[in-house]
Amino acid sequence: MSSTPVWTARLVATTESILTWRARRKARKKIRQQKKHVIVDWIEAFLWAAGVVLLINQYLLQAYRIPTGSMIETLLLEDRIFVNKMVYGPELLPGIGKLPGFVEPKRGEVVIFENPSYISRGPVFNIVQRVLYMVTLSLVDIDRDESGEPRAHFLIKRAVGFGGDRIRSRDGDLQIRPIGQAEWLTEQEFARQTDTPFPIRRMITASDYASYRPAAQEAAREILGLAATTDGRAAQRAVQAPGSIDPFEFDRLRSEFLLKANPSDERTVVRHSFYELGWYVPPNTVLTLGDNRDNSRDGRYYGPVRMDRVLGRAMFRYWPLPRVGAIR
Repeated sequence: MSSTPVWTARLVATTESILTWRARRKARKKIRQQKKHVIVDWIEAFLWAAGVVLLINQYLLQAYRIPTGSMIETLLLEDRIFVNKMVYGPELLPGIGKLPGFVEPKRGEVVIFENPSYISRGPVFNIVQRVLYMVTLSLVDIDRDESGEPRAHFLIKRAVGFGGDRIRSRDGDLQIRPIGQAEWLTEQEFARQTDTPFPIRRMITASDYASYRPAAQEAAREILGLAATTDGRAAQRAVQAPGSIDPFEFDRLRSEFLLKANPSDERTVVRHSFYELGWYVPPNTVLTLGDNRDNSRDGRYYGPVRMDRVLGRAMFRYWPLPRVGAIR
């Protein structure tokens, strides 16, 4: 009669021991689960789900709500979108550090970035605010101003100017002079040449600009202490109507008249040179602009944004349902 090998007996004993341990462990877990209060069980499930959402939002996809009309028609007020956080490199923690990305922002892409004019309330508040914002898929935002409106910690605009570019405005239409070129190109022509077309919406028409020159001249006369003119006053009233003023073009024309009146005034010379030479985009920065050019507080006000402040690329619109689709 043959005896069972020792190693086989040990294997059987070990297997039985493991199975017994697993059975006891499952039984203890089931007992604990039965004793657990339903509310505690629900809280644990919620926290687990919230942790998963946080990881996804922080490192992969993040949900954002569009707070203004600066990107009409590409993005409308109250649109909710997902932003690709991996492509440019996600932050290590909310507001702290940044991991390397796969690529850098490209011309014409819709990007999200930290608002250069945002005044922080401190790192602890920033983390709590961003965690709540991410967990609730942008439904809860505790970062609000005195009137109860959300403060713009992040902005979503289109990447238009890159290192070495110069950009200036004429009658509200942008012109670009890329690095190494001497001639100014209209934005539309430049987009065609670089194969990066994107939509531009104008609310101020070409006919609206007819009143700008006499209105700006009247404003210059006021600064110089000269007597007002009837035509100039009428032009000023015309451009003061809501939505009819382009502050950059108005100030450019006013500085032009002031320079003609007093070419030796250094402040006027500098101001006029700024409008002639345009905004310079330093290396490793990007100039971001809204598609709705006449209703967008963008890089023309706060200047170029550092590349390490660009947090993601707008990828997909998930709400409202009739507008679901990719963002371009």
